[in-house]
Amino acid sequence: MKNRISTSILTTACLIAVPSFASDADQLRQKLISIKSLHAQFEQKVTDINGKTIQNGSGIFALSNPSKLYWNLIDPDESLIVANKDTVWVYNPFAEEVTLFSLDQAVASSPMTLLIHRDNTTWSKYLVVKKDQCYGITPKIAEGNVTKVTACFKGKEIASFSINDSQGNVSLFTLSEQRELSPEERSLFDFVPPKDVDIDDQRPQY
Repeated sequence: MKNRISTSILTTACLIAVPSFASDADQLRQKLISIKSLHAQFEQKVTDINGKTIQNGSGIFALSNPSKLYWNLIDPDESLIVANKDTVWVYNPFAEEVTLFSLDQAVASSPMTLLIHRDNTTWSKYLVVKKDQCYGITPKIAEGNVTKVTACFKGKEIASFSINDSQGNVSLFTLSEQRELSPEERSLFDFVPPKDVDIDDQRPQY
């Protein structure tokens, strides 16, 4: 379950660029691009296909445009995802392992990374539909475990986002205490693997 949730989180985090007319996708990208930086607490609730709560959690979420993301689940079990431009690190302290992906790989496996992605070609692979203040994001061709990501706003702020997976589980993340990053907090995106951990580099080798 923990690995599936981490993969889903990775999927969701990479979306930004603005064409000339205001489709639902363009409106969402405009909202995202207007967020220069963000630091927030989050509460996580995971429910199964029957609506039963199977996990609760909490942590810290931060982003800085362009192409920087920090997601740290603190409770119940710590895990960390850091994206900085073209590289994404996934750190599992319990397994003492760090896995590296390219940003394009991260988007392919987890649409959440769209929150920090500016590439038009990548965005063209997803259908975006607005309902009230929420935007549903679904892949046009089903790949991987994530079937839908929904981002909801309150004014200019991201209020929450949710991830639906192929097993019928829904992971809801509700944000609070939002503010801009301080200069000192920008170091959150400079991930250095701890000593004595296994490193699995999945990035394409050219």
